[in-house]
Amino acid sequence: MKSKIVKWLVGTLAVIGVLYIAARAFGPGILERQLNRIVDNRPFTISTEAEELHRSLRIMDWHADTLLWNRSLLERADRGHVDVPRLQDGNMALQMFTTVTKTPRNMNVHANEADSDNITLVSYLQGWPSATHSSLLARALYQAGKLDDFIQESEGSLMWVRSQAELKAFLAAHQSGASPKPIAALLGTEGAHPLEGDIANVDKMFEAGFRMVGLTHFFDNELGGSLHGVSKAGLTDFGKQVVRRLDELEIIIDLAHASEQSARDALAITSRGVVVSHTGFRGACDTERNFSDDLMKEIAAKGGLIAVGYWETAVCGTAPQDIAKAIAYGIDLVGADHVALGSDWDGAVTAMPSDHMPAITAALLDLGVSTDDIRQVMGESSINFLHAWLPE
Repeated sequence: MKSKIVKWLVGTLAVIGVLYIAARAFGPGILERQLNRIVDNRPFTISTEAEELHRSLRIMDWHADTLLWNRSLLERADRGHVDVPRLQDGNMALQMFTTVTKTPRNMNVHANEADSDNITLVSYLQGWPSATHSSLLARALYQAGKLDDFIQESEGSLMWVRSQAELKAFLAAHQSGASPKPIAALLGTEGAHPLEGDIANVDKMFEAGFRMVGLTHFFDNELGGSLHGVSKAGLTDFGKQVVRRLDELEIIIDLAHASEQSARDALAITSRGVVVSHTGFRGACDTERNFSDDLMKEIAAKGGLIAVGYWETAVCGTAPQDIAKAIAYGIDLVGADHVALGSDWDGAVTAMPSDHMPAITAALLDLGVSTDDIRQVMGESSINFLHAWLPE
């Protein structure tokens, strides 16, 4: 009897081991293919004028969650939206990579409680270090370390931009005639809950390379209310303290996902331009994901930048023409100097991938947007913003 129990236990453990190995080997790819679906708009109809214009642009995108996933940024992938080869194919110049550390179950744009978390399972499934299973700060720092590793391994195809000096060095390298052109990597976080309620952690994140911090994500946190949380409240005292420390360190504040009251509270405190890193305009796409047009005008009036996303609830569509219409609406509302690109690539959305960028340029031309305005929204407004607000 005892030997049968032992055999049963050994057999059970063997099955569990095989299932674990299979989950680790195939689970991340299966999960990402389900969540980061690709909209394939090929074949594109792109005029010679659009192609020539696109190749002359310096393009920046303000939001990609690629660091969350278990694949190399340096290798062309058959899943997701972003890797360096596809960024280069799309003539991208600068990419803000954002870290995701917590998302609620049954995530929606209406109201989410803060008492559940999907990323714990992701951390186990992808074999992250044990510290990341329970610490949101450890998750943010781990993803920051992944980006630094990719940059060091890239042999110059991926370059850090954390300061004015690094921005200047990147722009010189990008314009040097090298082929393929290098890509600038900036680092932000999707919500400030990795601070874990401790103001000293702002400095730790700065030291790890973070130069943009979102205040909230899909749930209310220690800083204040989320646009998709339960309270819709403004900033807490801790949130206001964080905003002041971000200003002191010259870290860009990202208002994407903040409640409208939290956004207005932040605008009242900060002396710097802010970013809405991935969004749409309520007047163009009336969903709960987007701020009101009046708030967008307040953000622009303080020198802010509004980055248009590529997915359904941001722009009411996923085609290049839908993205272009939202951009054109934003230009009319706040001016091209305050409009940019914020794809939300690899952020559990269905969207066009990074190598399809010429289709947006073509769609903007088809709408009659001027080449000067296209040049601004595709990248120059973002580069000017970085010149103004990155740390010296």
